[in-house]
Amino acid sequence: MITTEEVLKALKFVQYPGMQKNIVDYKFIRDLEVENSGKVSFTVSFKTTQKEIEEPLKKMVLEALREVGGITEINVKMDVSILETPPKQEPKPAPGPIDKDPDLIPEVKHTILVSSAKGGVGKSTVSLNLALALAKEGAKVGLLDSDVYGPSLPIMTGLEGKQPKSDDEKIVPIEKFGLKLMSIGFLVAREDALIWRGPMVMQAVQQLLKDVAWGELDYLVVDLPPGTGDTQLTFSQKVNLAGAVIVTTPQDVALIDTARGIDMFNKTNVPILGLIENMSYFLCPHCGNREEIFSNNGGKTESKRLGIDFLGEIPLNLAIREGGDSGEPIFFAKPDSEIAKTFTNISKQITKKLPFEEKNGLLSKVKSLFN
Repeated sequence: MITTEEVLKALKFVQYPGMQKNIVDYKFIRDLEVENSGKVSFTVSFKTTQKEIEEPLKKMVLEALREVGGITEINVKMDVSILETPPKQEPKPAPGPIDKDPDLIPEVKHTILVSSAKGGVGKSTVSLNLALALAKEGAKVGLLDSDVYGPSLPIMTGLEGKQPKSDDEKIVPIEKFGLKLMSIGFLVAREDALIWRGPMVMQAVQQLLKDVAWGELDYLVVDLPPGTGDTQLTFSQKVNLAGAVIVTTPQDVALIDTARGIDMFNKTNVPILGLIENMSYFLCPHCGNREEIFSNNGGKTESKRLGIDFLGEIPLNLAIREGGDSGEPIFFAKPDSEIAKTFTNISKQITKKLPFEEKNGLLSKVKSLFN
């Protein structure tokens, strides 16, 4: 006899192109019933701007279940809510920063992109801790999670489920750790999948800039999604950028993508502020032995080859992972740790290139958060 678990296991293989997860993990499956006779009934419920994906997705569901023995009948209902699609607009060509709007975020002095062409290298961890390090120096800092498909800022700051308020004209960013924070993850439920084409992503990114009340900031740190796609192009073309910080890991497969990402910024005239190597080494907490698990000196060597500054090495450390999961980033939870000192050193290198005017009393106020 077929079981519910077997049905869900089969449906986990259904992942429509463009989705980051399967339909079970996205919680698209509703009202699943499995009868002793082998009849399987359920609803596939989700929101999208693309009406045309309904039939292909249903076909993928049926094909996945036909491979499962014991099923005598399949009854699938598609419950698809069609979201309003913005006016169609084509991505602008890549060469040069064109059509920039100086009034998009007029009160932000320096906008810094944190980027990597490869996923899984720790951009979000670096972005959050770098923003905290800049704030501790006395700067007014905002942090924007611009990954529309996989936002991580709500979890990493312990703000999952929180929603920003509105002042009737703009969205007011959530404040924590002395930072102004904004993410698409604050505006949608955790399980909601945003199945958007490029133009809608580009529009959403611009709204996270101009429709948010960022106020006066010395630095807006932007955590980019992986790759060299629509989000990166939007920032390169629409925002007056101070520069980009590149994050990599030591192994060759990451360094190859790093070079591609840097080439993209060179082609769009975005300055490279430097490169950070994350997961550089593992320092045993018991014996103090250092192990280069993912190779060594890859970031330093690549920086030298590409002619950009090497900003620092971040080790592979359990406390970093725990801080990201618990909502207390390591720079805040352990401000006196060696890792926090590394982020402080990185932030000082950036502020030398992009100076700010420290306001009276702000430094002591921010530092009090870490005590």
